[in-house]
Amino acid sequence: MMDTAFLSNEGCYTVFTFGENRIKFIAPYSLQYYEEILKWDNGYIEVLAKYSHNEELEEEYIDLIPILKNLYIEPSEFLKPIKNVEVKYA
Repeated sequence: MMDTAFLSNEGCYTVFTFGENRIKFIAPYSLQYYEEILKWDNGYIEVLAKYSHNEELEEEYIDLIPILKNLYIEPSEFLKPIKNVEVKYA
């Protein structure tokens, strides 16, 4: 699992964890939880999410590259070892 990152949310924040790194950023206000990763594409995540305004799961898209750049993290170096992303709650 050394090549797997994890996605979850804590209240109004999305949490992306890989190894010792934990990146927390604002999520849509109505997000209840992430259900399943549909696709991981080197920094771009397609995920099924549950929102309070909809009974059905919705596809959500998260682009980590601008988030990493805003944190002064080199995206290519950070993302290179990640081969898989899973939804995981503590």
